[in-house]
Amino acid sequence: MKCADPSTWPEPSAEYTCGDAGYGAVRVRAWANLHPKVRAHEGRGSRGPLPIVVGTPVLVEVERPPRGEGRREPQVLWLWWHGGGTEGEAPDLDLLWRAYVGRFDLEHTFRFLILKQTLGWTAPRVRHPEQADLRTWLVVAAYTQLRLARPCVADTRLPWERRYDPVLLTPVRVRRAVWALSVELGTPAKPPKPCGRSPGRPKGRLSGRAKRYPALKKSA
Repeated sequence: MKCADPSTWPEPSAEYTCGDAGYGAVRVRAWANLHPKVRAHEGRGSRGPLPIVVGTPVLVEVERPPRGEGRREPQVLWLWWHGGGTEGEAPDLDLLWRAYVGRFDLEHTFRFLILKQTLGWTAPRVRHPEQADLRTWLVVAAYTQLRLARPCVADTRLPWERRYDPVLLTPVRVRRAVWALSVELGTPAKPPKPCGRSPGRPKGRLSGRAKRYPALKKSA
């Protein structure tokens, strides 16, 4: 079976059709119990036999692209479903394509809505998962404040940027001018108090080694 050649496709093992407000008519087909073609590269990797991973290729076809993407022709979408660990388990085709659409939106939201680039969501190298969760909520709260401050700040547009209405300012532009608003609003926090020289760790006390977590690698 070749994805680019429909003449090689067998009969699908499952098919699902529905109507969607954004994509129009949606058709999802799946072919169960297939595996990618195994190619042995003698000079690469462990030089041992490669595993055969059985899964389900899923083809998603939509009638039209969603609003905001112009009038381009919709492209077909191929997905790969490996299953939840139960042999013979069939995927929920309706949940599968909608979950991918939601994942695509979330990833691009984090990428382009300044969570990573401007607010430094992934900049700190935290040690514990609880710290990462707290950092995420702090960044989301800061992003929300930038959205709420849009009508209260003046647009500091660069010469090559497009003009926007005050209620449509992007968070990046709001962040440029929000410092002036912060000065007017003030802060409920008390000014920091000076402190003396810290005594440090008591002599003879050992804190032990910190707990380590395995690093996730994209290649794996």
